[in-house]
Amino acid sequence: MTTPATAPLDDALIVPPPLPAALAQCIDAYDALTGGTLSTDTMQRLSTEQLTLFAYHIVRREVMQGGFIQLIYNGYGPFIFLNPFARVLREWGMTDLATLINKARKHFQRYHKQIAAADTDDDFMALYEQMPQFDECDDTFVDCEEDFTRQLEQYVAQHSDSFTPQQQP
Repeated sequence: MTTPATAPLDDALIVPPPLPAALAQCIDAYDALTGGTLSTDTMQRLSTEQLTLFAYHIVRREVMQGGFIQLIYNGYGPFIFLNPFARVLREWGMTDLATLINKARKHFQRYHKQIAAADTDDDFMALYEQMPQFDECDDTFVDCEEDFTRQLEQYVAQHSDSFTPQQQP
């Protein structure tokens, strides 16, 4: 499984609207289990279902703050786009979000090296003008975020046993 950069997960500058309480409790528990970073070791502490919920939290936070370019720039592109995140969402009935992630994946495949190469704030900000292809994906996510989160909340409520974290010894 591909892991993201080991940047802390709480480095947000702009906070999206709060998650529903049940989802936030799960995310807080997963954050505690992973020590605030995702690596090969810490990812093994979570099930596929838990990792998918955690991945949604990351996508939501990053895209709401700065779009898919920010998500990729911050090192989460491989975690989101090279793992079965979209496939699992589709299996859960979240087809619109899965389709959006797959569309953004195509842009990731084309531009991830250029995004990773940005090494100044000016270079990073210029990416938004150089890659307007991400705009539609960003806008769609922001416009549909409430629906996506509601769908996820319903799925988690219906399958709550799959999302309860197991404490590590």
